[in-house]
Amino acid sequence: MRSDNNSGVSQEIMQAIIDENHGLSEAYGRDDVTKCSEDALKTLFENEDLKAFNLISGTAANSLIIATISPTFGAIFCHQHSHVYGDECGANEFQSGGAKLIPLKGHNGKISPLEIEDAMEEFVIGEAHHSQPSILSIANTTEAGTVYTPDEVHELSKVVKKHNLKLHMDGARFANAIAAVGCSPAEMTWRAGVDALSFGTTKNGTLGAEAAIFFNDTEDGSFIYRRMRSGHLVSKMRFISAQIIAYVQDDHWLTNARHANEMAMRLYQGINDTPGINFKYPVQSNLMFAEIDEGIREKLWADGFRFYTHKAAGVSNSRIVTAFNTDPGDIDRFVEVANA
Repeated sequence: MRSDNNSGVSQEIMQAIIDENHGLSEAYGRDDVTKCSEDALKTLFENEDLKAFNLISGTAANSLIIATISPTFGAIFCHQHSHVYGDECGANEFQSGGAKLIPLKGHNGKISPLEIEDAMEEFVIGEAHHSQPSILSIANTTEAGTVYTPDEVHELSKVVKKHNLKLHMDGARFANAIAAVGCSPAEMTWRAGVDALSFGTTKNGTLGAEAAIFFNDTEDGSFIYRRMRSGHLVSKMRFISAQIIAYVQDDHWLTNARHANEMAMRLYQGINDTPGINFKYPVQSNLMFAEIDEGIREKLWADGFRFYTHKAAGVSNSRIVTAFNTDPGDIDRFVEVANA
């Protein structure tokens, strides 16, 4: 229950890697499989004009996208608990050449249009002493496990476009958000005003495959150089590309995400009324946070369950994460131990 990064690789993805492991092929993404993976993403997002660049790291996707669509003097608005702000070791500032991340509070892990408007008032546009606002970066699924709807993204986009900013979405758990809402990838992204997406797959069953996706002609031709210069151009790219093709084929990505979400809801329903357990945010995906009494935590730990617990402001919050291959029996055992 510690992280969906701890899960394995789905059979379909592993088979795709094995099937690709024959013969010779051009290196560094010049192969036909990589071209097919971009075509698969164009079909998935219903957008023939998108540009997709395959990577193996979500941090690389976030930071290289931000570096591409923000000037070095840019100010990037993001949630104070976002991955780009708190968990990427300054990669976004580094890759962008010094752009400044501006953390916003936001309720339940989300940023509201009003918070963007308020943040904009702190800057003087055209004034050399100020960083210039350039991007709003949101995560969907958020770091609180909550999910933006397409309407919420669209409302943010209207404010973003009003101030001539770009909208980036960190989609490390994009599949879980789509599975929760039930909309199409297009409705959640470019049709709602998203300019660039970090399309994550690794947390949802691949061995290691991410894609930086640009909509609305926001990629200026520099990404291939940024990817190479940062050490993120994979030589045997076809094995990354084969994973992405298998991931989106036959809705495998949604099947995996639905299972992870269902396991989270099964757990939530089993312990929501348990004395000593209080959920911090609405449970909308496969990522949950709860205040769990020490006695219950110790029982769960003794029974072999593992999850992160962080203490802040005198309160201990535990992060519980389900995955595409979480066993329902493990969920039921967790509920049994917690309620014993």
